[in-house]
Amino acid sequence: MTYAVETIDLTRVFKRGKSTIKALDNVNISIRKGEIFGLLGPNGAGKTTLIRILATLLLPTSGEAYVNGYDVIKEPDKVREIINIVSGGERAGYGILTVRENLWYYSQLYGYGWREGWKKVDELINLLDMKDFANVRLNRLSTGMIQKYNLARGLINDPKILFLDEPTLGLDVEVARYIRKIIKNLVRENPDKTILLTTHYMAEAEQLCDRIAIIHKGRIIAEGTSDDLKHMVSKEKIFKVEVRGIVGALDYIRKINGVKALTYKGDIVTGVTSIRLVLSDNDLISKIVEALNEKRFKVLSVVKVEPTLEDVFLKLVGARLVE
Repeated sequence: MTYAVETIDLTRVFKRGKSTIKALDNVNISIRKGEIFGLLGPNGAGKTTLIRILATLLLPTSGEAYVNGYDVIKEPDKVREIINIVSGGERAGYGILTVRENLWYYSQLYGYGWREGWKKVDELINLLDMKDFANVRLNRLSTGMIQKYNLARGLINDPKILFLDEPTLGLDVEVARYIRKIIKNLVRENPDKTILLTTHYMAEAEQLCDRIAIIHKGRIIAEGTSDDLKHMVSKEKIFKVEVRGIVGALDYIRKINGVKALTYKGDIVTGVTSIRLVLSDNDLISKIVEALNEKRFKVLSVVKVEPTLEDVFLKLVGARLVE
């Protein structure tokens, strides 16, 4: 079977002075054609490094990588013909040119004829609902509109495989929701198109992706559908506890037998700390409340919640996804 994307023991090491950083550590993934595959992990986990290698922008230190069966090291030109890449927060193009002019410029780089190029540009402007901004200079666009333009640029060559690196980074809720809708429809309407999406937003991965790989410190630590991953914590009990005050270290909670993992975050505005716990048994929550009371914290609420991808990450790593 020829996968849309396949890596075998892919490793990338960066040298910084006398120290070395292993950005990717024996990464093995296989992405089927027509799939939206998510790479979920915190900043610095290795997501962008993997994308750059697959897009032939960076060589691996060791291992193999294939895109639609083409070796990214030995056949980079063949890979580039069938891919495109969109990164959140980038401003690729010329600021003094309008959206239409920039997109037409990229159409020419991909070999479109003059009329054919303008036709493709107008199709993409309509697809992304950018008609009111088509003749606005790039340097005058909002962040949300820039990302719509970036996505249009990424689709200009109708790539078989599209790499989306944090495509909704820094966007407001409404624009991010619209971008996700477009991404979902791309594969729904084009079954042969494959998307590799990197993100640190759980909701984004769960909403868009057919399968998800969780990456941490350059290693794939779990892979499967959203339900498969959440099944990893199905036997555990997940609780959210809110207490008055900003708590310090919770080592005395971690030491309680049966506490599999916990994370907490204080809000200095409200003066409330939210604690999320992965427990082996429901009865443990009473011990935890008692321990908090002994430390003079007032418990405001205790709620049992359904497991999320955040809890999977918390159990596997012992920290929140955003930490």
